[in-house]
Amino acid sequence: MKNISNNRIILYPDGKYRWVYELNMLKNYSILFDVWKVFGITLIIIVILFLIIALFDGDFSLDNFSGMFFSLGIAIGIILVLSVIGYFVYAAMSGWKYAVLFIMDEKEVVHQQMPRTIKKGQLLGELAMLAGAATGKPGIVGTGLLARSHTSMTSTLENVERLIPCRWMNLIKVNQLLAKNRVYVTDEDFDFVYDFLCTHCPKAKKG
Repeated sequence: MKNISNNRIILYPDGKYRWVYELNMLKNYSILFDVWKVFGITLIIIVILFLIIALFDGDFSLDNFSGMFFSLGIAIGIILVLSVIGYFVYAAMSGWKYAVLFIMDEKEVVHQQMPRTIKKGQLLGELAMLAGAATGKPGIVGTGLLARSHTSMTSTLENVERLIPCRWMNLIKVNQLLAKNRVYVTDEDFDFVYDFLCTHCPKAKKG
């Protein structure tokens, strides 16, 4: 087993890969981009509904159309400003870090967001101790860490529909129909994780 302190991906006695990624929220804005994407989709749905209602009511005109887009432009501006402010407030409250424990095997990949009070070094230390203690008891690996996790998302690999590598953000998007998981990995292990997911996600479109 590799030295856990180097933050590389480790294969544990229970047959699962584990690694810790600490996202610097001042340098990597992938979370903010996801927020913008959600808002953008919401606005598109609102516009489509407005157009459908206007067409059925016979109240559709060029003036209404231009007025709607003027209002939409104002709304987009307000949302962008508020989302940026909200992002930096959340980042500051989190100590500008987003610590995540990832667990991956041939069936699933788990994204475990840890409380802001737990730092990367602490996570690595606990994983090291668990790895040593679990030599004959694979089931105990990570049990305590999982119990303390803040939020969790699990992707069943056979149901994944698309894999999108974003190397510049150290991010692999693992998308299912109603679930969008985010897997962060260092440059050194990026190709390994992406190739592993490609191999074990038979239905997924790549890229």
